[in-house]
Amino acid sequence: MSGAAGLLPDRHPQSDFFVCDIFGANPKDDLATMEHPVFSLSTRPDLRVLDYRHNGVAVTVTPSVRGLATIHDKDILIYCISQLMAAINAGRPVARTLHLRAHDLLVATNRETSGDAYRRLREAFERLAGTRITTNIESGGLETTRGFGLIEAWEIVRRTRGGRMVSVAVTLSDWLYRAVLAKSVLTLSRDYFRLRKPLERRVYELARKHCGRQPEWVVRLELLHHKSGSASPLRVFRRMIRDMIAQGHLPDYRLEEMPGDLIRVTPLRAPAAAPGTGPAPLSPDTLDQARALAPGWDVHALEAEWRAVWDATGRKPLRAPARAFLGWVRKRMAAG
Repeated sequence: MSGAAGLLPDRHPQSDFFVCDIFGANPKDDLATMEHPVFSLSTRPDLRVLDYRHNGVAVTVTPSVRGLATIHDKDILIYCISQLMAAINAGRPVARTLHLRAHDLLVATNRETSGDAYRRLREAFERLAGTRITTNIESGGLETTRGFGLIEAWEIVRRTRGGRMVSVAVTLSDWLYRAVLAKSVLTLSRDYFRLRKPLERRVYELARKHCGRQPEWVVRLELLHHKSGSASPLRVFRRMIRDMIAQGHLPDYRLEEMPGDLIRVTPLRAPAAAPGTGPAPLSPDTLDQARALAPGWDVHALEAEWRAVWDATGRKPLRAPARAFLGWVRKRMAAG
């Protein structure tokens, strides 16, 4: 990837990613917090009350004494959403309260596993629980104006003798849980967790939400500034975007400055094939065979990855898509 040196190191081998209850769960993010600025981009305690209005959507974010939840704190929510979606796709029961292994969460989100990392994880839980949201954003097809925390509760279930957390229980807000049940989520690049700067993460979210696999997304710089939630003046924000363009290490997308104070976002890979031109839908029996070949894996995520590989390697016509998919799964499992 261009500019990869500007990314955080990949702290854990790929095979160790998401070594949690369901192996191979792809990182997922909810659409509402990708679209609207809910998390602070500050690297210091942020005690501002954030107030956002756009196209009829109102969001007010109120901090606790610990400050607003940050976009790096959001890693915890992404991890929880990923686990829930993997369980749903696997046909397993889910609940608002998740029991997580702290080490797995740190590994999955590309964090260090030092004692200080566990301390920072606890502080993140406190900010997520203390930050209050008041909004009329739809969630799961319902629009309500209500207030809630990003997580309803959390507790350390088990500690080491030295006091380090081993496992935690996290109860998501009903609002966020409803969004997951409605599958109002998008898959993120694993390199999202390697982005150093808060603004890089926020711009990636917006690019993923608005551009997706479309040929491009063109946005006014002023609107991008507003949607990002950046507290920097527009002139400073413009310079930060120009730096981001020059560095060029945003996962999956390329930024380009255009005349008229416009920013164009384009996918690094060719857009997906038009509906009806890709491999035929796979039958439930084929997916069951894939589950047998890849125990514990999210077969729907594997199917999406297989289709992406087909798309990226020339879209070769397939006479037997089911056989091709199962053969690919065997190779995928053999490769780890």
